[in-house]
Amino acid sequence: MQVIISATLRSFFGRLSRVEAAGETVGEVLKNLIAAYPDAEKGLYDENGKLRHFVKVFVNKEDFTSAARHAEKLPAGAPILLLPLIAGGAPEEAQSIITEERRKAVSLNDEEIERYNKHLLLREISVKGQKRLKAARVAVVGAGALGAPVIQYLAAAGVGTIKVIDFDEVTLGNLQNQVIHGLRDIKRPKVASARDSIRNINKSIEVIAENQQVTADNAMALITGFDLVMDCSDNYKTRYLLNDACVLSGIPLVFSAIYQYEGLVSVFNLRGGPCLRCLFPEPPAPGLVPTCAEGGSISPLGGIIGSIAANEALKIIIGIGESLSGKLLTFDTLNLYSKVLPVGRDSACPICGQEAPISELAAINYEELCGLIKDETAPAVENITPEELLHRLTAGEAITIVDVREPHERAITRFPGAIVIPIGQLARRQKELTPEHDTVFICKEGQRSILAVNTLREAGYKGPLFSLKGGVDAMKDLVFPDEGGRL
Repeated sequence: MQVIISATLRSFFGRLSRVEAAGETVGEVLKNLIAAYPDAEKGLYDENGKLRHFVKVFVNKEDFTSAARHAEKLPAGAPILLLPLIAGGAPEEAQSIITEERRKAVSLNDEEIERYNKHLLLREISVKGQKRLKAARVAVVGAGALGAPVIQYLAAAGVGTIKVIDFDEVTLGNLQNQVIHGLRDIKRPKVASARDSIRNINKSIEVIAENQQVTADNAMALITGFDLVMDCSDNYKTRYLLNDACVLSGIPLVFSAIYQYEGLVSVFNLRGGPCLRCLFPEPPAPGLVPTCAEGGSISPLGGIIGSIAANEALKIIIGIGESLSGKLLTFDTLNLYSKVLPVGRDSACPICGQEAPISELAAINYEELCGLIKDETAPAVENITPEELLHRLTAGEAITIVDVREPHERAITRFPGAIVIPIGQLARRQKELTPEHDTVFICKEGQRSILAVNTLREAGYKGPLFSLKGGVDAMKDLVFPDEGGRL
């Protein structure tokens, strides 16, 4: 049986995108898959042996995630798709989210008729649809690789009011795939750069720049009064905050996510449709799967996925076509593989289910949900600062450095003298370490190294373990002994 592995899980499968595993049921295939790739067990299953909540299993577009379906005999030759969060039914008749009163309250002048002539020529859009776009108010969260094309196409299409929400500044590393920014924007707030780009595209657009981070305290206020929210964020905490805020506010959400060569797009909370929690009840633990910042992405990917997300937004505003509500589009640009998978509404969903216990954002600890709070009952992971590590290495102390980064990360920045052990192999390769020496784990930003320490502790390793605080990113300006240069 062929098993298709999504990019965020490939580190557990020797970085393969497709593998073969024997079996006539999902349960048998997964069991044989783990036997062939033992490192995958930690990525797919929790400590109780249950499939992790952020992993979905599809067979021929059918959701086989539930353990109740793992004993069903599979159709011959049907591939199995393992799809984690990065994050059906018959289509209903399309209906605009803009009321007739609001549409009739706006008009198009001669300049706008010339500007939007290609829209006006389309029977499905015409003057009515263009007026709906002009009346619409859309909030875009994230002005990065995904937000850039979304913002540009919404502005070019004539969406009347665009709010851009982000708290980062533009860096040189952003310019590879965040095409809304340029060299002159480095060190400027991303929202300021995005605002200037919108005005350069279409001066008639009302632009609201919110240079702040989305939190449980401000999420509701940031989206109140808007017709649609675009999730172009890059972290799980913001994604679940936006989802919950949109459900509680009754605002539809266009979700998009990218990683390396893959992307996801869906529409949540549209006229009783499912939400993010219906699809992925909870996010993965910090460090278990790499983020886009750690795993990278090919330049056009944000444009491809962001354009699809913008297209979904325009269809929802105008009220045309078939949206991705109740569906999830998965797109692999490396292998040119795409599928639209069904997403059902979960009656037990804590935010949009029949007896949903969540009625306000204050009822949820999003730091805890996304594993960002330290477990007070667990032994604290001891950090070592970059300066302290450099001092000890310069002094010639016997320290073992273990690099848990992906190969492409090591190719960009090499750590002198480090041995390479993927997190999934730590338990069975612990004999390669010397318990009498301090062992320091390194990753890009310091999250996966904490997971590595805890993983080795659980395996019974007794030697002293440390996590490099801030990861390799924090050591870029330090000069290493015998290297003659910087890291």
